[in-house]
Amino acid sequence: MRLTLYTDYSLRTLLYLGLKSPDKLTTIQEIADAYHISKNHLMKVTYDLGQHGYIETIRGRGGGIRLAMDPKDIKIGQVVRQTEEDFHLVECFSSENNLCRISPACQLKNALGEALKAYLKVLDQYCLADFLTSKDELFNLLNMK
Repeated sequence: MRLTLYTDYSLRTLLYLGLKSPDKLTTIQEIADAYHISKNHLMKVTYDLGQHGYIETIRGRGGGIRLAMDPKDIKIGQVVRQTEEDFHLVECFSSENNLCRISPACQLKNALGEALKAYLKVLDQYCLADFLTSKDELFNLLNMK
């Protein structure tokens, strides 16, 4: 299984904001610069994270973004479910696009479905705060002030 860049950038954005003091605002450009990724890609990510209630957006001069929730309340499994388009590991997971001839008799899809559930169950055990324990090292790696 591979997560999309969209989910990757969503998780990175949450991590970055989790490292900041809750009263400090951050810009999308600051996050893009820290990770060396496109600001344009992050704009939609931050919009959607705001729609889901993970971040707060302050508009205008001196505006920016910050976490809208305590990092302990941001469950990684939930973020992944909300940011991934689908979890069609193989063609037969999609009822609309399944053209596999052996699908009615295939047992592989059951094993893959079980593996997907286990994958998400593991992610459900973690919250954003679990990944913010090495703040000093992350600050240095991201050249944060």
